[in-house]
Amino acid sequence: MKRTFSFGDIVQQSRGQGTRQRRSQRLLVVGGVGLIAACYGLVRLAYGLYLPDVEAELGLDASMAGVVSGGASAMYCAAAIAGFFLAGRIPRILVAGAASTAGGGALGMALASQVEGFAAFAIVSSAGAGLASPALVELLRRAVSGDRGQRLQVVVNAGTGPGLVLAGALALLLLPDWRLAWAAAAVVTFLSAFAVLMSTALPSTALPLSGRARRQDASAAVPPRAWFGQHLRVICAALLLGAGSAAVWTFGRTVLVDGGASGDFSALAWMCLGLGGALVLPLSAAVRRLGSTRAWMLTALVVAASTALIGLFPGVRPLALLACVAFGWGYTAATGALITWTSEIDERRASAGTALLFVVLVLGQGLGAALAGWGLGAATPGLVFVLAAALSAAAIVPARPVASIVRVP
Repeated sequence: MKRTFSFGDIVQQSRGQGTRQRRSQRLLVVGGVGLIAACYGLVRLAYGLYLPDVEAELGLDASMAGVVSGGASAMYCAAAIAGFFLAGRIPRILVAGAASTAGGGALGMALASQVEGFAAFAIVSSAGAGLASPALVELLRRAVSGDRGQRLQVVVNAGTGPGLVLAGALALLLLPDWRLAWAAAAVVTFLSAFAVLMSTALPSTALPLSGRARRQDASAAVPPRAWFGQHLRVICAALLLGAGSAAVWTFGRTVLVDGGASGDFSALAWMCLGLGGALVLPLSAAVRRLGSTRAWMLTALVVAASTALIGLFPGVRPLALLACVAFGWGYTAATGALITWTSEIDERRASAGTALLFVVLVLGQGLGAALAGWGLGAATPGLVFVLAAALSAAAIVPARPVASIVRVP
């Protein structure tokens, strides 16, 4: 006898779909955290951590190291610009591209026998971070809506912190075997991307979109002129923080070593940067209650204060470690505030806004690194880091209450 399809069957089916959707969302968040941790903490930002041992084995001199650093920043920006235009339409393909470039680049560095090959793979590997951020913002936007979606955006973006901790741990355990460290980074990258792609392959992961919503998402690929106008203040803020934070990211380990720190201590300080980034997760709810612009102002001031402390007191080890934790938290939380800020301006174009602001942040870091490098040749580290701190503090000036923002139609 044919069984009648009852209301209870409908309820049970709905519950089953809800359970599958929640599982897919959890897998997406876990994979997203892992992919950000790998692309940023284990690949892009770990270059300076392993650099001394690479120089010793392959003969990578200071001038070539600088070329690689500049080329990696340019590659990141190029990838993020691609994400700006494409994340709204093909985010899963961008995730695959992030895994191919970051994971493939890390594996290539692990296997490189010549300095030229290592340099090429190091530059290519930075594209992964530029592709991953806007793609994950878009996938999370589709999978989770409302306030919970914003919270999960912050969680995934904070993956940089655990990645830095893992990079420091690998340095302590494996160096001078830097090849094995890069191979481990490649494995984490591939596995994390696989988890993201598996989670988004299920139809239950994505929220259903109407025909009008699909047309709106397609049109969101290229924002209108008014959208850029609404982002001017955010762009200025990101540029200033990027310039101010470059002193620690580029020369923080050098200043600590010059202040008498050992190689192991400098690796520990690197782990403290990541620990601070990981603290974004338990503190995210409290920071979100401040609102995006107030959170931005707080985190920029924390970055400024910790930058000054690292430059002025590199020989006071407990203070230096505490400053590294504060810097890692402030910087990572600030990038999360940028994602929230652009989402509040226009949620449909959040992936494009994230790509734009992260490009500006990296451009600011390139400018700040050049200025800090020139300054260290002419002045004391304390003065250079205090000036860098002033740039980070100036990043609060363009901020204004979100309520005054006119949303882009």
